[in-house]
Amino acid sequence: MRLTGVVLSVGNFDGVHRGHQAILSVGRGRARAVQTQMVAMTFEPHPATVLAPDRVPPILTPLDEKVRWLEAAGADVVVVVDSRPEFFSCPAEAFIEQVIVERFRPAAVVEGASFRFGQHRQGDVELLRAAGGRFGFGVEIISPVRVDLGGHPDTAISSSLVRHLLDSGTVDRAAVCLGRPYALVGQVEHGVARGRTLGFATANLAVHAGQLVPAEGVYAGRTSIDGTDYAAAISIGCTPTFGGERRLVEAHVLDYAGDLYGRAMRLEFLAWLRGQQTFGSPAALKAQVQTDIAQARRNYEASTQTHDDRAGG
Repeated sequence: MRLTGVVLSVGNFDGVHRGHQAILSVGRGRARAVQTQMVAMTFEPHPATVLAPDRVPPILTPLDEKVRWLEAAGADVVVVVDSRPEFFSCPAEAFIEQVIVERFRPAAVVEGASFRFGQHRQGDVELLRAAGGRFGFGVEIISPVRVDLGGHPDTAISSSLVRHLLDSGTVDRAAVCLGRPYALVGQVEHGVARGRTLGFATANLAVHAGQLVPAEGVYAGRTSIDGTDYAAAISIGCTPTFGGERRLVEAHVLDYAGDLYGRAMRLEFLAWLRGQQTFGSPAALKAQVQTDIAQARRNYEASTQTHDDRAGG
């Protein structure tokens, strides 16, 4: 497929948060105005695997998730570039000429204010603007999206901020930045079936390699099975009551009795319920799990009502 005359946005887009969505929304509008396609160019794996292999952050969106959300945000085409050393060692001017101009001959380029590119990240939006004048493409720079987070009314959304919020368990604040609940994706694997002995069968999720797992604790969440949404009570931790050492992601799917082993699962996080605790007996744990399930149901129902209100408005 030859993509020329398009509106282009280049970035890692990890999380496809509301800042990324703003860039893509503007880009899609520009593309429609000149009857062309909106193209998002991203990288796999994360560029840090090449540029700073000792500081590779956990990813927020595995590639399939990233592509899904880029398209939902406005990209007509997603171009995935293999992260290779020679690609990131390209001088900034050469990157513009060889990648942006020669490959795409764009009508316009839309980027965020912090966009950097080329060897040692020397290229910036001012260099991009100058190149646009020289090569005949428009450049539009989008300011960061800012939100009120817990008394901090002017917080700029970034992938790093979302990681920080998830590391602290504040999944509700992460959702504000993402514009949707954070989700883990993976495959359901066999566990020790301890939940079933307590009367609460759980699905053990083998999370996609490298994806960020929120802080240890118990969360309200939801999942979709065969097109139907279900509430879920999610536990992340090492089962301290039973002396576990391996960190597990376990979900009790409410009102579902089928077999999920071996199936792909996507778990969305709606709210933090409590931290991990050590209980004096399985009976005490069972009583707490019953409370957790009731809270998870209430959070799920509230989220469903909010979604319905927005759809109706």
